[in-house]
Amino acid sequence: MALQAIAILSPGDMGHGVGRVLGEHGYAVLTCLAGRSARTRELAARAGMEDVPSLEELVSRTDLVLSILPPSRAAALAGDVAAAIRATAEPVTVADCNAVSPQTAVEIGALIGAAGGSFIDAGIIGRSPAGGAVPRIYTSGPAADLMDELDGAGVFVRNLGPAVGRASAIKMCYASLTKGTAALQLAMLAAAHSLGLYGELAEELRQSQGTALAAMERRLPGVPANAGRWIGEMEEIAATFEAAGVTPRFHQGAAEMFRLLARTPFAEEDPESIDPKRTLEETVRALAAVRAR
Repeated sequence: MALQAIAILSPGDMGHGVGRVLGEHGYAVLTCLAGRSARTRELAARAGMEDVPSLEELVSRTDLVLSILPPSRAAALAGDVAAAIRATAEPVTVADCNAVSPQTAVEIGALIGAAGGSFIDAGIIGRSPAGGAVPRIYTSGPAADLMDELDGAGVFVRNLGPAVGRASAIKMCYASLTKGTAALQLAMLAAAHSLGLYGELAEELRQSQGTALAAMERRLPGVPANAGRWIGEMEEIAATFEAAGVTPRFHQGAAEMFRLLARTPFAEEDPESIDPKRTLEETVRALAAVRAR
């Protein structure tokens, strides 16, 4: 089946970027912005998406729904989409592209299947096309072949076969390194700050781990703006690891670091308004202030 209309729920940083490139490759891109923020509405408009008034209309008019939002909201959205599928009797395919554990993906797939829809387990690795990147979308499940045609349409698609859970699993393992490392680095720097050794540690890192420190200085000041969304992701990684017989405690700790970062003033930024002049030390100082309360 050739895809014609694709829905994005919801058009945040990644979602609107994916929607934009799919639109540029000839697909009709829909969304439903009922109850969404002004920022989300602006991003959807920027991506050229058509806003439809209800999920019922959305599932009636689309061939594929891509769920792209924080993992803490994935199951609730799946329930809403499942209700719309039941109400319309439209056997739409839903791809959960969120950072959820394989267990959660199986549960969401069962929810969609019970409503009469088809399900694709998916995981996105890489930055948003909104910034010029070309992310990889890993897919798995009996309906995964449906997304193969999107390979090259501003995204790469990597089909991992018919088993639900494989795509989620690779996303969990990958993010355990990237975002987990950011949490560890911030924990290290916050500890050094509290011990009165931030400057000395930074100098040692500059001499012996210069490349790593430069990456920290470039990346970590932007983490607070995403920290609230990453808490649930760390919890899903912890659940994935525990089910695989590996300790979940690393990423339970990472979730705690992101909870603290979400309480800093910098967490009020969004990915479009991160202060590019903020230093790593300023970020760590704000984290230490939260810890001291």
